[in-house]
Amino acid sequence: MVGVRLLGMLMGAHVDQDDPIAEARARGAGLSQFFLGDPQAWKGPKVAYPGGAAALRADAEAAGVALYVHAPYVLNLASTNNRIRIPSRQHLQKQLSAAAEIGAAGVIVHGGHVLASDDPEVGFENWRKAIDGLTIEVPLLIENTAGGANAMARHLDRLAQLWDAISASPNADRVGFCLDTCHAHAGGMELRGLVDRIRGITGRIDLVHANDSRDAFDSGADRHTNFGQGFCDPEGVAEVVSTAGAPIVVETPGGVEGQRGDLDWLAAVTG
Repeated sequence: MVGVRLLGMLMGAHVDQDDPIAEARARGAGLSQFFLGDPQAWKGPKVAYPGGAAALRADAEAAGVALYVHAPYVLNLASTNNRIRIPSRQHLQKQLSAAAEIGAAGVIVHGGHVLASDDPEVGFENWRKAIDGLTIEVPLLIENTAGGANAMARHLDRLAQLWDAISASPNADRVGFCLDTCHAHAGGMELRGLVDRIRGITGRIDLVHANDSRDAFDSGADRHTNFGQGFCDPEGVAEVVSTAGAPIVVETPGGVEGQRGDLDWLAAVTG
C-alpha cells in the first residue's frame, strides 16, 4: 500500500464526508477531499463528522490528515444569469467559511462558463468581482474543466484571461489553481509539458486531481476512471504528478480498493 507521501508529496483521495480521517487511513493516505453536503444541490454546507466542525478539525490535526473541500458542482461564478451567479457567490462564501472551521487546506471550485451567446469577458469580470467580495480564509483553488465552448478554464488562452482578471483583485493572493489530468486530457490539453504551461499563466499549481479519463482526447467529457482503464497518456500523468510539486488527489471509482490501486499506480510510475 502506498504511503502518505510520494516523492515528498502529500497524497489521498476524494472520499465520503462522514469520516474523512478513517477514509484516509483506509487508503494509507495523508489527505482526504470531500463535499460538505450534496454536490448537486444548493443546500449546506453541512459537516457530517460526529462532533461537528471543531471535532473534525482537532481529530484531523491529531491524525496528521490534511482536509480539502470540493465546492458543489452547481456553482457557476462566471454566469451572466443573476439567479445562478449571485447564489453561487453566496454559497461559495459559506463553503469557504465552513472549510475554515474544519481547518481545511483549501476549497476547490470549477472555473464555470458563460452561454455560447455571451461575451466571455463578462465571465472573467464576474470572477474578478466574486473574488473581490469573498472573505477567503482558506485558499480558493480554481479547477480546470473538461467541456464547454465558453468555459472559463478549459483552454489555456481562456485560463490566461481568467487569471489576468483575477490578478486585478486585492484578494488575488488567496486564489490558487487545481490541475485535473482527466479534465485537461478531455479538454484538449496535452499532459506532457502542461505543468510548465500552467505555471507560465498562473505562477502556481496548488493541487493535482490525478484521474484517468474514460473518453478520448478533446472529447469534452468529464468522466473519470481508474488508471490503466482510460485514455490519458500514462507518461503525461506521471510527469504532471512528478513535477507539479503539489498534493495529489485521486477522484476515481472503486472505493477504497480502487483508489488505493490508483495511488499505488502513481507510486509505481513516478518512483
